[in-house]
Amino acid sequence: MEILIKGGRVMDPARHFDTVCDIQIVDGVIQKIGENLAPETENPTMIDASGKVVAPGLVDMHCHLREPGQEYKEDIESGTLAAAKGGFTSVACMPNTAPVLDNAAMIEFVKSKAAAVGHVHVWPIGAVSKGLAGEQLAEIGDMREAGAVAVSDDGRPVANPELMRRALEYADMFDTLVISHCEDLSLANGAMNEGAVSTRLGLKGIPNAAEEVQVARDVIIAGELGKRIHIAHVSTAGSVEIIRQAKARGIRVTAETCPHYFTLTEEAVEGYDTNAKMNPPLRTEKDLLAVIAGLADGTIDVIATDHAPHHEDEKNVEFAVALNGIVGFETALGLGITYLVKKDKLTLQELLQKMTCMPAKILGIEKGQLMEGAAADIVIFDMEHPYRVNVSSFASKSKNSPYNGYELYGKVEYTLADGKVVISPDMQ
Repeated sequence: MEILIKGGRVMDPARHFDTVCDIQIVDGVIQKIGENLAPETENPTMIDASGKVVAPGLVDMHCHLREPGQEYKEDIESGTLAAAKGGFTSVACMPNTAPVLDNAAMIEFVKSKAAAVGHVHVWPIGAVSKGLAGEQLAEIGDMREAGAVAVSDDGRPVANPELMRRALEYADMFDTLVISHCEDLSLANGAMNEGAVSTRLGLKGIPNAAEEVQVARDVIIAGELGKRIHIAHVSTAGSVEIIRQAKARGIRVTAETCPHYFTLTEEAVEGYDTNAKMNPPLRTEKDLLAVIAGLADGTIDVIATDHAPHHEDEKNVEFAVALNGIVGFETALGLGITYLVKKDKLTLQELLQKMTCMPAKILGIEKGQLMEGAAADIVIFDMEHPYRVNVSSFASKSKNSPYNGYELYGKVEYTLADGKVVISPDMQ
């Protein structure tokens, strides 16, 4: 089977490639990248990409697919279709399912289910501790052998510093990344960011320190051990500065943020909008600008979605008891282009780097590049014409997004995974 993508602006941030040319795909593999390529078979699938950007399929190193146990919110089939609609061809799913992904059998379940019904590649992340209880280490080596690409207790912090220390040492033996959800629960007993808005709304606030003290703790432990650590969903100016200084000292720390932390502030909570409730919470304009600066100077390596689907009944309640999180697959690229590239905060090449080759490199997976001989994981999107977000058209089972009605650039037109067209204009 041959597919010929013609005349697009082909970008591969891994090798700083940016040229108008063609891509020939045969049997799911990129055969040639070059100008004026001719088909080699009689009836190839032709994709006219003129005026569009052709890039590596996006890589999301932090999402929630909810299966097993919470399929009413999302499952592997619906979640991977939503990912494809957003241009993602590889997603790494967090272990806070029911039951928890804390053993080899659960990792194998996710991999086999994804192979059977998934629309894109799924890379499971195992738990740091058994049952996410923060008491005993999970069998990191067994999970790694079964296919886990990292370990994390995401959704909960590893509160015990000794357990984190042992996790970093043990994970390093298997060349496995530890992803830290940085939250001091004794400080984080609130519903939104602590400040003037929380006071005005009468909601208990969460201070920046709830995140920052654990970021500091974990980079100190990692630095002392000489092990690597990845900080999830950075939201505060203080966290950005701690990570910046840690990198300057040679500590092996990488970090991610999410689109909501560079596009929204605590003001989005006005009206008690539970779609603006997440963990960590939306912060201030000062924090937002610091996150953007951290993206620009390389302190923050990755943009991840933290795709967190919830049923309407779990959001349509009082703000204080509503569950945290928003769906993110289908808006992430558009938000990055609209709020970072179009506003000259990052170049398109830099944005794509943080959404393709960099997360792939950190996870240690061979994805996020456009190269001859590589699997044809590709996204084609429109940079020039705005589109309006409509949550009712989301492929995700859940619609909990604060971006409904937003006008964004970067609409995904095609997503190909292993050379299979998963998303095309006539499918949307």
